[in-house]
Amino acid sequence: MLPAEKQLEIIKKGVLDIIDEKDLLEKLKEGRPLIVKAGFDPTAPDLHLGHTVLLQKLRTFQQLGHTVYFIIGDFTAMIGDPSGRDKTRPPLTKEQVIENAKTYKEQVFKVLDPEKTVVVFNSEWLGSMTAEDLIKLTAKYTVARMLERDDFKKRFKENIPISIHEFIYPLLQAYDSVAIKADVELGGSDQRFNLLIGRDIQREYGIEKPQIAILLPLLVGTDGIKKMSKSYGNYIGITEPPEDMFGKVMSLSDELMWNYWELLTDLTLQEIEKLKKDVEEGKVHPMEVKKQLAMYIVERFHGKEAAVVAKEHFEKVFSKKEIPEDINQISIKSLNLPSNSIELFELIYLLNLVPTKSEAKRLIKQGGVKVNGEKVEDFQREITLDKDYIIQVGKRKFVKVVP
Repeated sequence: MLPAEKQLEIIKKGVLDIIDEKDLLEKLKEGRPLIVKAGFDPTAPDLHLGHTVLLQKLRTFQQLGHTVYFIIGDFTAMIGDPSGRDKTRPPLTKEQVIENAKTYKEQVFKVLDPEKTVVVFNSEWLGSMTAEDLIKLTAKYTVARMLERDDFKKRFKENIPISIHEFIYPLLQAYDSVAIKADVELGGSDQRFNLLIGRDIQREYGIEKPQIAILLPLLVGTDGIKKMSKSYGNYIGITEPPEDMFGKVMSLSDELMWNYWELLTDLTLQEIEKLKKDVEEGKVHPMEVKKQLAMYIVERFHGKEAAVVAKEHFEKVFSKKEIPEDINQISIKSLNLPSNSIELFELIYLLNLVPTKSEAKRLIKQGGVKVNGEKVEDFQREITLDKDYIIQVGKRKFVKVVP
């Protein structure tokens, strides 16, 4: 293992806070593999790059010789994490959780080293708890302490209901740390309260040196404003096709790009600063550095060959303004239309280029749709069905429509 001080320097890259840094250094000086924990509740079937910020830091610990426990919260997902919620989260059924969890194990190993990762489901210990065990756990924390939490405090003040089971969630997450004897737990900035409870509960169960809480920033989505989330539509899924993933990374602002370099890659801060300096001094164009980032990310999830093809596709379609050779072709006859013409917004909806008709109208009015290379802003534009059309929606979606 590297010296403890050097390990700490590497671990601190991209970190918001370490509670407590001094204690972490002491644990690192023990010269043993630490047990490093992160929990993911399978509330949706696929992971996006926002989730991989934690995975990337777990990978760093693995590279330093430590053991990672990837906890799939199949039990806690049925309760739902109240963090940041202004109302009670709808509970998931056991069947929904099991279905969502199926893909997690294979997806996480696109970042983590499977030989250095212990994958566990927290139902292994939480599912066997008796009523007596649960009562003993809840007795180790107070309602007053729970109401110090910002989201609970706000809801209580505004008379918005808080269910009892929402108080239990952070206690169960904390018990995960007791069950595996965690030395370190990682979480996003919105998990501060939960991670600190983990330290308190470990002490209550007799662990003299409780876990270190490491808080990481929430990755900003492609809109450059909100945290990456499927509900905001600003995410990059790790199972998305390489061309889509590459294109979405290229859509990031130059400023936001550096945040992705820091949180999603193995480059050191010194290497990232050098890239920044080269851009500032005009030695390299920011677009080229962004292409390097897109290549890095696509290669991690799809392999080098796919990354090269995605880069060539981007340069051909977007840099050179060309139409891709492998454009999807759809016959008008297959749509079974009642007449020989159709309004443009209806057509792009039927072609599955947009999720709703209202989204189709919005995109057309904003100039996001082209017909045969020409921007069309009239969503009621009539498209006759007796000739070929190339429909482009946004930067990355092309369809050739034939009679």
